[in-house]
Amino acid sequence: MVDSIKLLRSGPLRGEVIPPPDKSISHRALIFASIAMGKSIIRNLLRADDPLSTLNAMRSLGIEIRDSGETVEVYGEGLYGLREPEDVIDCGNSGTTMRLLAGLLSGQPFFSVLTGDSSLRQRPMKRIIEPLRMMGAGLYARAGDTLAPIAVRGGGLKGIHYKSPVASAQVKSAVLLAALYAEGETVVEEPRKSRDHTERMLPAIGADLRVEGLRITVSGGNDLAPFEITVPGDFSSAAFFMVAAAIVRDSEIIIKNVGINPTRRGLFDIMKRMGADIEITDERDVSGETVGNIVCRYTEKLAATEITPEEVPSMIDEFPVFCVLACRAEGTTIIRGAGELRVKESDRIAAIASELSKMGVDVTEYPDGLEIRGPVNLRGTTLEAHNDHRVAMALSVAALVAEGSTTLQGVSAVDISFPGFYDRIMELTG
Repeated sequence: MVDSIKLLRSGPLRGEVIPPPDKSISHRALIFASIAMGKSIIRNLLRADDPLSTLNAMRSLGIEIRDSGETVEVYGEGLYGLREPEDVIDCGNSGTTMRLLAGLLSGQPFFSVLTGDSSLRQRPMKRIIEPLRMMGAGLYARAGDTLAPIAVRGGGLKGIHYKSPVASAQVKSAVLLAALYAEGETVVEEPRKSRDHTERMLPAIGADLRVEGLRITVSGGNDLAPFEITVPGDFSSAAFFMVAAAIVRDSEIIIKNVGINPTRRGLFDIMKRMGADIEITDERDVSGETVGNIVCRYTEKLAATEITPEEVPSMIDEFPVFCVLACRAEGTTIIRGAGELRVKESDRIAAIASELSKMGVDVTEYPDGLEIRGPVNLRGTTLEAHNDHRVAMALSVAALVAEGSTTLQGVSAVDISFPGFYDRIMELTG
């Protein structure tokens, strides 16, 4: 199989684009519907590799899921209706699947094993294993209980007060899922606010969950009601078009039906601060999430900025493409407090520094971030996606403004979150 693509400098991006459905919400909708009692309906589910790993995992736990193409019907069996799987559960490349299911399975009175591909088996799992063990679950893993596969013997959980050392929606959600099964109250505190889809969705379907600033309290035992949800467009996927329109001369596009949850839209706010010609129109509520259209135009002069540690969680998945934007900004862009990026699908700090350097960017790498000095006239060359969908798409955006041709190797990683990405780019560039 040929796993590379040749990209040329682009003309303007013009027209409308609808990004794929939100990946984070798709995962959660499938899991929550499976432990609600009765039929839930999910519209606009993301049918990419990662959410399909979650869908298949829930089927392996005995849940009937029917996908008509238009909608997905999940026949939930209640909190205690899951069945012990007959085989190891394969989470593919999906850290969300593995970490959230570890929390869910910690509450089940049976044995299960979670594994994944070679990339996922190198991602840190101690961060979820520790709090789930504190609650009373039996979890065991490779490399001193730090790496998958993870064996889980669940049941008998008690509420805890857990201060998470990292602002991670996956860690938080794993503990909150386990808390649904725990005796007494569970309290989770974060150092900074991470994306809050779990906290929005669970109370809406009957969970006893309260949010006070960075503190979330859950009382276990409440039954969950079935629901209907329309998944909004994924902001993290929209980000590639936002940056492309801002840096490709004479571009003007409308990105429609994008989820603009305040814990997710950090890149939009930072682009405004840098002087980008970008705005939100038709803001509205869809299934408990704020949705709008994002209008983006080419911006002649962008100003460099500094990303603070407090801002990192709201743009954690947009980091690779933000670095491409920073290459076109006047001055030195500084990103610090982003050490979490070293343990994503790739070491995103090292990956993006390495690849942008090949394109002529003056970049300095730090343990927890980068400095990028711009503006830079990027040059086409041969680049590597590092088995990371967001790195692949970010470098593809960089290629749109690079002199000459760019060959990107490892583009199949894009299917993790955005099948059809290159078709959408071609439609907009005409």
